[in-house]
Amino acid sequence: MTRTIGVALSIPEPYGPQLDEYRRAAGDPMAEFIPAHVTLLGPTALADDELPDVVEHLRVAATRHVPFDLHLRGSGTFRPVTAVVFVTVASGISECEMLEKDIRTGPLDRERLYPYHPHVTVAHDLDDDALNRVYAQLADFEARFRVPGFTLFEHGVDGRWRPRQDFPFPG
Repeated sequence: MTRTIGVALSIPEPYGPQLDEYRRAAGDPMAEFIPAHVTLLGPTALADDELPDVVEHLRVAATRHVPFDLHLRGSGTFRPVTAVVFVTVASGISECEMLEKDIRTGPLDRERLYPYHPHVTVAHDLDDDALNRVYAQLADFEARFRVPGFTLFEHGVDGRWRPRQDFPFPG
């Protein structure tokens, strides 16, 4: 049997729920299924017997990093390439890039579809009016918080992404 996993930085309260609400208000049907996050490894299919090696790989990867500050500020878009509006990562970019690179080794060495660009998606595959609206609403959004580690998520049969295990950084 296979499962689909992802690895991400969770967005803490109150910011995560605020961004989830913006996504819901924009009409994004995935708002109920995907909590606000910064992706480190997108949806990845694994055989059940691969999971223990992946968990160990993530545990070891976490030990090579330290807590860092993440600053989210303003909105951005990937249009016209993809119909996505996001909140930008203003600082903490290099830490996200180093984590992503470290995680995508060993049992998680996968080809990327796009160059890595840390962000928080707030609208995806909506019409231009909805994307423009959420882009404008989040132009002044700002959040600063400490990132204590990352989370392994699993995609459920009901379509929801749920946290499976946290990997704290030492210190």
